Amino acid sequence: MSGELGTAEIHAGQANGTAVAEDLVPRQRAEPVAPPGPVAGSETPPGAGIDTRTLSRSLFLRLAALDPGSTEHTYVRDTLIELNLPLVRYASARFRSRNEPMEDIVQVGTIGLIKAIDRFDPERGVEFPTFAMPTVVGEIKRFFRDTSWSVRVPRRLQELRLALTKAGDELSQRLDRSPTVAELAVCLGVSEEDVVEGLAVGNAYTASSLDSGTGEEDSDGPLADRLGYEDLALEGVEYRESLKPLLAKLPPRERRIIMLRFFGNLTQSQIGEEIGISQMHVSRLLTRTLTQLREGLINEG
Repeated sequence: MSGELGTAEIHAGQANGTAVAEDLVPRQRAEPVAPPGPVAGSETPPGAGIDTRTLSRSLFLRLAALDPGSTEHTYVRDTLIELNLPLVRYASARFRSRNEPMEDIVQVGTIGLIKAIDRFDPERGVEFPTFAMPTVVGEIKRFFRDTSWSVRVPRRLQELRLALTKAGDELSQRLDRSPTVAELAVCLGVSEEDVVEGLAVGNAYTASSLDSGTGEEDSDGPLADRLGYEDLALEGVEYRESLKPLLAKLPPRERRIIMLRFFGNLTQSQIGEEIGISQMHVSRLLTRTLTQLREGLINEG
């Protein structure tokens, strides 16, 4: 980006693009004419006056007659860029509510301006602002589409989200309430599953820092502290899963003793009364079973 914009800065010492252009076109100035309003059906900015259009038209005719890559061709091209920078600023103004710095938006729009200048054919009879505006705006929109998402999602879903936002606003005004998923699907001619997916994609556009708070005085602290907690029981998951097949291999009596002792929280005397054996016998069976399970865990590891 900086490589293309560098040529536009060659004439930074000039007062403005018009002053440079006057050195390249005949010094025949018409009487001052008030800048006309936007052309019907176009997005021509109010600042694109008759003088700027006349100068641009003359420069484009001269640019077409020059050999690309020549010093004079580069000079005329750079002058056209400077002369039409107000067009970029006008197009960028509609995106001022975005979180991106305005300088970056203007820079991206200037890339679109350069592309429009390189493709413009003055013989077609179209005013350059009318021709360039869609290219400049498209370049800015492409920038937001490709770089502003916190999580990369397919372009199909990005476009679906934009369509859902527009359809949602229109249906809300018409129905005087928020539209349902079914109503959005009918309006856009897509399935309800696509609508749900498109609405969920909106969560990937912006991301919140884990260190950010809610902005409320009685906040519970940073977001990271409210997302969850450390579950100490997770440390035993691996052991429990490893013990399951070993417990299944135990004889029924030994398995019942283990269940009564560690899951029923009974004492050895209570287990003996439950099973009908002495407390000493329960102790021996418990010791032998635990040793067997411990060795099974070691061998498995």
